[in-house]
Amino acid sequence: MRIYFKGVFMKLHVDFDTTHWDKADAIVVAAYAKKDGKGVTHSWSHKDLFKEFEALKAAKNFKAASGSVFAFTNSQGQTVKVIGMGEKTKAKAEGIRRATASAYKSIAGEKYNSVAMDVGSFNAIGKLADTLGLMNESLTLTSYAFDKYKAKPAKNSFKEICLYCPDKKIKKSVDKVISASSNLAESVNYARDLVNEAPNVLHSEEYAKRIEKDVKTTLKGKGVKVKIMNKADLKKEKMNLFLSVNAGSAYQPQLVHLTYTPKKTTKNTKHYALVGKGLTFDTGGYSLKPGGSMMGMKFDMGGSATVYGAFRAAVLNNAPYKITCILGMTDNMVNSHATVPDSIVKGRSGKTVEILNTDAEGRLVLADCLDYACDQKPDFIIDAATLTGACLVALGSQVCAVLGNNSSFTKKVLGSAQKQDEYMWELPIIDEWRDDMKSKIADLKNIGTPARAGTATAAAFLENFIKDDIKWAHLDIAGVCDSQSHLPYCPAKGGSGLIVRSLHHLLTDGK
Repeated sequence: MRIYFKGVFMKLHVDFDTTHWDKADAIVVAAYAKKDGKGVTHSWSHKDLFKEFEALKAAKNFKAASGSVFAFTNSQGQTVKVIGMGEKTKAKAEGIRRATASAYKSIAGEKYNSVAMDVGSFNAIGKLADTLGLMNESLTLTSYAFDKYKAKPAKNSFKEICLYCPDKKIKKSVDKVISASSNLAESVNYARDLVNEAPNVLHSEEYAKRIEKDVKTTLKGKGVKVKIMNKADLKKEKMNLFLSVNAGSAYQPQLVHLTYTPKKTTKNTKHYALVGKGLTFDTGGYSLKPGGSMMGMKFDMGGSATVYGAFRAAVLNNAPYKITCILGMTDNMVNSHATVPDSIVKGRSGKTVEILNTDAEGRLVLADCLDYACDQKPDFIIDAATLTGACLVALGSQVCAVLGNNSSFTKKVLGSAQKQDEYMWELPIIDEWRDDMKSKIADLKNIGTPARAGTATAAAFLENFIKDDIKWAHLDIAGVCDSQSHLPYCPAKGGSGLIVRSLHHLLTDGK
């Protein structure tokens, strides 16, 4: 039996017999390191293949370290790639993702007509169907490329990968597992596409159109409503902080408001609101960035892409909660109308803000969006933003910062990140930092003491716009939004799509 399903960049199928395996030009298996460092252990579906491997002199030097690859030609003339996964007890779900990515990279670009992978050999978690889902997820993420502007994009010689699984007991669960993992991985890749798009193409108006089109096609019939607010609408809402950032722009600001209602709801159905910073390009405004720091500022809309990617995946996978998604889109440009430092602006909440630095603009957009989100009466709010360079100083480029107003909710967010093997770390918000964001001539100022706890003081500023005791978590994704070269299933350069998995897990209870 063969089950076909569509990957984003290739065809994938599951085989429960050996038809494709026997004919494949290349076959891929995983192996595990022994604790004593002597030899390898395995769960290969074909024991004779392991005997051939074991008989090789060079195989004695292969220790199956995580990410390592050993290649040989078997007696049938097939190329065999053995992928190291380290010790089996330590591999877990992330080990499967990374090993599958290493496997894909070892065959990509090679001249194979067909490739087969032994799913059972990668099963480090003792759950074959889940392993299949993780491999599908990893292959979809790893094969991603943003190459639409290249004259001659790189292509694989093979257009199909067989995931060979001889255990027919999991047939019934395969469709569900593949569908769920594909929905998630394809939504991560959609978020990557948004982040990677050129800023002269993806201005705020185009960005809003793309989201609307995706909702009306991909999410059609899923209970999603879309509302797009322009400059006139934002003026009516008194979103003057948001508008102050847009003042120098050639394009209309856009607030995209999405709502999802599951088919089955009760009075006890929880409501999540996601809020994303969508700065399509950030020059810094009159607090102009140096030229070197301006490169890569197209990534400043990564927060909005992340929350939309999570919203999209959760809706496709039938999340049990009501979900609101609010995306604040504009660029931050300079002209004679642009906001100048020392300006004082009243936001939607009624609070006034002394704008001392126009390059601390994301928090101004988020302030009005968060106040608007509170009026939707959610139980929980999560905002995501590439908000501070200070986050990279504190946590490097591999860890997302999380700060919030409710410890139990923050722990829940952290728990979802841990279950999805994404790095997240809680930082505090203390009263001294709250005081640091108070202005002498307005209610608040938009920057704190220079070079002092910048990530936390930014969160302390945002906290002022959360009302009605709504549980709130702020994610600073400045470090993890792009260029995660340490993860084999992420592009070395460009949008990573990280944190989409964590938020999707939270919104679907991991189902």
